[in-house]
Amino acid sequence: MRITKVYTRTGDEGQTRLAGGQQVSKDSLRVEAYGTVDELNASVGLVRAMNGEAGRASAKQLEQDLRWVQNKLFDLGSILATTPGQVFKNMPTIKAQDATRLERMIDRCQKDLAPLKEFILPGGGKVAATLHQARTICRRAERICVRLAREEPLDGQIIKFVNRLSDALFVWARWVAKTQGEPEFLWERETDRADEAK
Repeated sequence: MRITKVYTRTGDEGQTRLAGGQQVSKDSLRVEAYGTVDELNASVGLVRAMNGEAGRASAKQLEQDLRWVQNKLFDLGSILATTPGQVFKNMPTIKAQDATRLERMIDRCQKDLAPLKEFILPGGGKVAATLHQARTICRRAERICVRLAREEPLDGQIIKFVNRLSDALFVWARWVAKTQGEPEFLWERETDRADEAK
């Protein structure tokens, strides 16, 4: 693929074309889906940039994992940006083994973590906090894909992958906080805070 010109003026009236040529409004649900996946990918890129500054052994493993995730998110965005029913040579796919790979990554990190007894507040240092932010964008992408699947054909592996990715981002956030020695703060319920004030 070669991009020779950034602006085309074709979207100046609020329309865009899917791969395959179908013209749709820029606020269509399909465009919202792949746009949110793009936002998620940019958020993961921010995590990688911050992680690169961490200088710890765990940073290398996270870098490998997140680079794979970013490539899969480009695959996913390409699929979502394609007119339903269209198939192209070398078209990317999201397969069952992609979700399985995420599960293996989750299990590997979980071995280092104590079970949660309460919800945690998003945070845990810069890298962990940006992973939590990516997780919330991932959840939004999942909700949009679920809505899209009710209106148009959508491979069920896509929703499964995005769901599992949000789980992975949560676990990575906790794992990074632990391996970088950053504190995690538990949610203090209103009743707990009221008891402490007495």
